[in-house]
Amino acid sequence: MSAEKIRVFLLDDHEIVRRGVAQVVNAESDLEVVGEASGAAQTLSEIRRCTPDVAVLDVRLADGNGIEVCREIRAEYPDLPCLMLTAFSDDQALLDAALAGAAGYVLKEVRSNELVESIRKVAGGSQLLDKAEVRLRMQKLKDTEEGRLQTLTPQEQRIFDLIGEGLSNRQIADEMYLAEKTVKNYISNLFSKLGISRRTQAAAMAARVEERTKLRYE
Repeated sequence: MSAEKIRVFLLDDHEIVRRGVAQVVNAESDLEVVGEASGAAQTLSEIRRCTPDVAVLDVRLADGNGIEVCREIRAEYPDLPCLMLTAFSDDQALLDAALAGAAGYVLKEVRSNELVESIRKVAGGSQLLDKAEVRLRMQKLKDTEEGRLQTLTPQEQRIFDLIGEGLSNRQIADEMYLAEKTVKNYISNLFSKLGISRRTQAAAMAARVEERTKLRYE
């Protein structure tokens, strides 16, 4: 970390919001915005260029979402703490941030002084995502549709998604290069895990989950 100022990178697809956050950060004597991006696609290249101490990432982006960007950043720069900014607070988003390696999760309605203090804390190595809180939220999530979906294997998840798209067993078999009987076995297993018994229930669940995901990350 810089000996003089904490170098901050900002990712937000709304220019006015990004400028507002930059103004708040640059007003502090120990903080400095050294790089910005308006979308996920340019973030890594900008981070390589400006070498920040902290990345402040908006969760909802026009060309992706900040959770995935955080995961990519942490894969390439495991020592670079990421602070997620979001307008929504729910168990799934917090858990997604924790699993992506984020150091903190802050609501956009937070006061300016709380935001800059959060930046200082994660720059200093603090984890704002409390492990006990993450475990509690994870336990609560197990009883939700998203929680049950997390019990699916990648193959079962893919089949569930294709059911949501309206494909028949034969079409799923062709799409995944599987025998139709194998697809039926997968469907039986995933229905059991999800606590449903009919295809229409699976399709409705897929639609609900997709809608909640859009509201959370788009």
